[in-house]
Amino acid sequence: MKKHQWFKQAIVVGMCTTIGLSTLMATGAGTAPVAAASVSSSTGQKIVNLGKKYMGVRYEFGASTSSTRTFDCSSFTKYIFGKYGVKLPRTSVAQSKVGKAVSKANLKTGDLVFFSSGSRANGSNVTHVAVYIGNGKILHTYGSPGVTISDLNSGNWKRTYLKARRVL
Repeated sequence: MKKHQWFKQAIVVGMCTTIGLSTLMATGAGTAPVAAASVSSSTGQKIVNLGKKYMGVRYEFGASTSSTRTFDCSSFTKYIFGKYGVKLPRTSVAQSKVGKAVSKANLKTGDLVFFSSGSRANGSNVTHVAVYIGNGKILHTYGSPGVTISDLNSGNWKRTYLKARRVL
């Protein structure tokens, strides 16, 4: 008789556990939601990875957007973002007006960062664009050495930083 009673209890507990777990799985309760940010940040990482494949490609002001033999800053961002379905305008000034503003403290991989640099700099006009790659670094192209990685928080890039935009 005791074995029969134990067997009934084991079946009841097993059924309750199965029903409970099935309910959790069906409702999604107890599972971590996938945030939209994780989707865009993974796209941002893919864009950065693609951009890194062009390290050292020569800089040429006004470079064609249909060639990867040379880039200028905005043809580079237009090209690598375009490969992931993000249509950017041709110039850094126009690119600085798309997406949404993001503070320097909240930058994420794949954000566009803008600078006022070179002889045309007056402290407020956009003259350069780069891609934030994380850990205070940017991927971009200018002069020599062409496509390169620089430190956002030092030297010229710290001094001429203007703003950032999130387009993903």
